[in-house]
Amino acid sequence: MQQAKDFLAESDDVYALVADLSSDSFAQATAFKNWSIEDIIQHLHFWNEAALLSLTDAAGFEAFFKPVGEHIFSGKDLKSYERQYFASVTGSELIASWRGLYQKTAEAFATADPSQRVAWVGPSMSARSSITARQMETWSHAQAIYDVLGVDRVDTDRIRNIVVLGVNTYGWTFVNRKLDVPDPMPYISLTAPSGDVWNYGDPQEDNCIQGSAVAFAQVVTQTRNVVDTDLQVVGDSANLWMANAQCFAGAPNPVPEPGVRFKAEV
Repeated sequence: MQQAKDFLAESDDVYALVADLSSDSFAQATAFKNWSIEDIIQHLHFWNEAALLSLTDAAGFEAFFKPVGEHIFSGKDLKSYERQYFASVTGSELIASWRGLYQKTAEAFATADPSQRVAWVGPSMSARSSITARQMETWSHAQAIYDVLGVDRVDTDRIRNIVVLGVNTYGWTFVNRKLDVPDPMPYISLTAPSGDVWNYGDPQEDNCIQGSAVAFAQVVTQTRNVVDTDLQVVGDSANLWMANAQCFAGAPNPVPEPGVRFKAEV
């Protein structure tokens, strides 16, 4: 699957960003829930492991997730479980372990049947959707690292996987918030990093979203508020979507406030 190769490339870019960080930098808090860079790598590593198990060992996945569910249902937060899980693996050892595991995960998904159903926390999904979600999470969580380090990110057209995920979850954003899904979906015209133009939906001058594909991906993954991007949003439905967009599973998550997420000046 090309998506598995894209996940690997996405992860490699993040590895290059954090591989040589000092201990102090690795412990630096980001604008995402005040998580440190180490917290973010733990999170990516933990769910990459879950995704690999879901593809290769269904029973192993169930055993892996059972204590996680018990921890959460007892009223504790997920991050505290992840920190406990990786208590003995920190710093450069954590980075090396995460790298080895994401490479193994990418290799397994690259040769899998894209339509294979795999278990997950909620409903099952296809293997293609699973590895696309891993790319999306890697890309979106890494934005907080780029931001706090003051590094400009250089995106490629593999971001299209995340754009498509954002488009496909248009209805989910509203259903998840117990709102009626506005019909029709806004027309979307985005400029890719390469300069190509990607269009989705039927042309509508009074219900449309235009701008960069990167900005659209940032909004649907909630790494930026829409007002902090170059997106041009026209129409009530389009504005309501961009104000609440959420391309990932889970309970409705509040979007970042305007001006909160940005690249630090260093």
